Amino acid sequence: MENPDRNEIRSILQQSKKIAVVGLSDNPARTSYSVSKAMQDAGYEIIPVNPMIKEALGVEAVSSLKDLPESVDIVNVFRRSEFLKELADDYLETDAPVFWTQLDVIDEEVFQKLTEKGRKVIMDRCIKVEHSITRP
Repeated sequence: MENPDRNEIRSILQQSKKIAVVGLSDNPARTSYSVSKAMQDAGYEIIPVNPMIKEALGVEAVSSLKDLPESVDIVNVFRRSEFLKELADDYLETDAPVFWTQLDVIDEEVFQKLTEKGRKVIMDRCIKVEHSITRP
């Protein structure tokens, strides 16, 4: 498993506008909330994907990736690694070009499967950190 280099990550973040955040919490104390808030503050549109909440960051949540109301550029995952296989199948039903998992969320089989299907995969990286260090 090899993530794109920082130049490619910079390009992905510069070209992206909408991020579906799987596992986004409505609790401001949770990492998913603070990371997504930072990305929202940086100008990205955030769509919460969590069947347990009604909204987060002022945006109505959807229950699953299958319920996304529109196309997104990045699917950012805040779920444990054991959930990635199921999420990958749902992700492949979307047209989102990038599947991104947060720190310590890794599944090499999922990485292989998605890259073989032509999707860009970034695993075990914090999108907020990558955004801050790859900004021009």
